Amino acid sequence: MDFLELAKKRYSCRSFENKAVEQEKIDKILEAGRIAPTACNFQPQRILVLTDEAELSKLSECTRFGWGAPVIMIICYDKNISWKNKYDGHDEGRVDASIITTHMMLEIEDLGLGTTWIGAFNPAKVREVYNIPENYEIVSILPIGYPADDATPSAMHETREPIEKTVFYNKF
Repeated sequence: MDFLELAKKRYSCRSFENKAVEQEKIDKILEAGRIAPTACNFQPQRILVLTDEAELSKLSECTRFGWGAPVIMIICYDKNISWKNKYDGHDEGRVDASIITTHMMLEIEDLGLGTTWIGAFNPAKVREVYNIPENYEIVSILPIGYPADDATPSAMHETREPIEKTVFYNKF
């Protein structure tokens, strides 16, 4: 599939079939994250994959989102190894984890699955419930599964600013 076609087709899926995701598809999603670029190739990403029903059910303690997806991935980065910019000290781990999340989201779409980026969660509760080490920063949560028959893009899915409003050449 053409990249722009894939990117336009992807939408935030919030309704999933009650159907397991095959391990080979999970492996491909994780590979898409593994090969994503990171600052100085430090690869600080740490991903917790939840497939066990008991572990999946705990997500409701951390966020009201999840939509009964059969797979949940919690994407973190290890702040002890992420690259820090020497000019301003900025920790690039959040950017790295975001790039990884985006790569995985596009692979999920390409595999015929659905997901959305959950950013509305209680990080302290996620850390507690899933025993996430203190040096791991939690960036995103991806519910993953086969889109339900009633899954559709939101009304604003195709609403985009004109490129002239967001892109500038040579000066602002």
